[in-house]
Amino acid sequence: MVLNDKPLIIKLLPLIGLLGVIAIVIAALLLTRPKADRSFTPPETQVAIAVNTLEAKPYTVQIQSYGLVQPRIQTQLTAQVGGKVDFVAESFRDGGFFEAGETLIAIEQADYLIAVTAAEASYLEAEQALIEEQARAEQARLDWSRSGSNHNPAPLVLREPQVAAAKARLKAAEANLAGAKLDLARTKIKAPYSGRVLTKHVDIGNVISTNSALADIYATDAVEVKLPIRNNEINLLQLPETYRVATQAPSQLPRVTLVSDLVEKSEWEGSIVRTSGAIETDSRQIYVVARVEDPFGEKALNKTPLKIRQYVTANIEGKTLPNAIVIPNKTIYQGSYVYLYRDGQVHRQPIKVLWQNETDAIIAEGLTNGDQLVVTPLGQVASGTRVKISGAPSSNGGEKRKGEWKKDGPRENRKQREEGAAK
Repeated sequence: MVLNDKPLIIKLLPLIGLLGVIAIVIAALLLTRPKADRSFTPPETQVAIAVNTLEAKPYTVQIQSYGLVQPRIQTQLTAQVGGKVDFVAESFRDGGFFEAGETLIAIEQADYLIAVTAAEASYLEAEQALIEEQARAEQARLDWSRSGSNHNPAPLVLREPQVAAAKARLKAAEANLAGAKLDLARTKIKAPYSGRVLTKHVDIGNVISTNSALADIYATDAVEVKLPIRNNEINLLQLPETYRVATQAPSQLPRVTLVSDLVEKSEWEGSIVRTSGAIETDSRQIYVVARVEDPFGEKALNKTPLKIRQYVTANIEGKTLPNAIVIPNKTIYQGSYVYLYRDGQVHRQPIKVLWQNETDAIIAEGLTNGDQLVVTPLGQVASGTRVKISGAPSSNGGEKRKGEWKKDGPRENRKQREEGAAK
């Protein structure tokens, strides 16, 4: 039996040896396997932000508005007499400038000269008739006194009604003469003020009648712009509200700068001269009126002159707030809150905006002097999120990280394996 078993044992020896080698390898791997370093602390991720320390300072509000340039005085020039136009001044063209008292249009005078001559003749006849009646009245008074009568003579005896009628006819003739001369003078249409022609309606050779429209003209001493003001900006303006018993001095009127980009950017300085007397029905807003003095004189040199109905934007000088907290609009989220930096964290802070323009906002509630405002865009971040200020070291940036991993595991375990292999 023993002899029969020997070949089997001999056959199993290689398998037993292989299993032994595998056991030794497994034991070696178990003894030299990397051990996790429980003391390893991953670095804390921190968002780098920029902050501004808020400081209350005086701030002059600049209200922005817009409007169309309109004449201060605009007139439709009309004819007071009819006839054929036989003269038109060179300045009486669309866009032409004219001076006060200048003859702009002349109407043919022949008919009016005849009327003046006839009125003069009627006046002379009436004057002669009055003289004759006065002479007859004086003769009647002398005749009555010679008669020796003790009674007072009747007015008709002394020709008093006849004299009164002659005087009335003389006044009528005088009035007719004055009317004829006035109509003659009105054949020359003169400028009522220094101005400019907006639109001309007639020219030489046209036959016009009384009250015919000749042109639309406007005064050039000043132009005005009607500017809407939002309701929340009314308290930020020193509105020129005047009353019948008092007016504001020019130095107290708010200043305004009108900006036009019609040809090239030009600015015009003016002032707010009055406030509208009613709220606009459509917009439900109040309007103020800005005035620019002498817009076509020296102020127009080296600029494109203002045009009537030209669109302009306006920057109106508002009140100066002595202690205003002003922040950039980009730091406000959803119009209701900002982020503040405190003790290494950001905190959401609700705010109330008093006023804002395209870039800045004045805060009415929620922020105080000395707050550190986060100016880096954050999006939706929870309050308490840890951050660091740009340029400042991280809270754990100087610590040595334990058990730094490489391809073969922690550095310290790799060193142990190398020492074991050497032994």
